[in-house]
Amino acid sequence: MKTVFKVFLMAIAYLAIFILGASSGIIHPACYAYIGALLPLLSALVYLNTATIIRGFGAATALNGFILVLFLLAGEADTAFIIGIVVLTALAEIIRYFCKYDTLKGVRWSFVPFALSFFAYTAHWWTDTEGSLAAAVAEMRPGYDEPMKPVIDNVPVMIVVVIVAIPVSILAIHLAERILKKQAAVLK
Repeated sequence: MKTVFKVFLMAIAYLAIFILGASSGIIHPACYAYIGALLPLLSALVYLNTATIIRGFGAATALNGFILVLFLLAGEADTAFIIGIVVLTALAEIIRYFCKYDTLKGVRWSFVPFALSFFAYTAHWWTDTEGSLAAAVAEMRPGYDEPMKPVIDNVPVMIVVVIVAIPVSILAIHLAERILKKQAAVLK
C-alpha cells in the first residue's frame, strides 16, 4: 500500500508538470508549443523516483497512464495525444526492459522517449490545426489565434525543438541522478 501511495504522489507531481506546460500558453502560444523541450528538467526527477519505486515494468506506464486517464475523463485527449502517449510509453517500457529494469542505464535511455510525452499533448496543433484555432478563439483571450497560427506554420522550428528535447532529456536524467543520489543508488 505504501508503494501505491508513493507512485500516486509521483503521478500527481507529473500531472502538475503537465499542467505547468499547458498553462505556459497563457504567456504566448510559442511557450505552449515549445515548453516540452524544457519539461524534462522537472519530469526527470519524477521519473527517476518512480523507476526506483517500480523496479520492473510500469514506471512510464503508471505516470503516462495516469495522465491519459485524467485527460480522457476531462475531454482533453484527442487521437494524436492517445497514439503519441501510448507509443512513447511503450518505447520507454521496451527500452527499460532490454536495458534491465534495475539499472541506471535502463532508466536513462527509457527516459528519452518518456520525456517527449508532452509533445503528444501539443500535437493536436499540427494534426487538427483548424480545430485548435477554433478552440483557441473559444477558450483563450480574443486574438490568441493570431500569434498561434505562425507558431503552427513554423514546422521546422517545431522539429528542431523536439530534437533539442533529446539532449535536454539526457542532461535532465543525469541531473536528477545527482539530486536524487539516494534513489539512484538503489539502481545498478
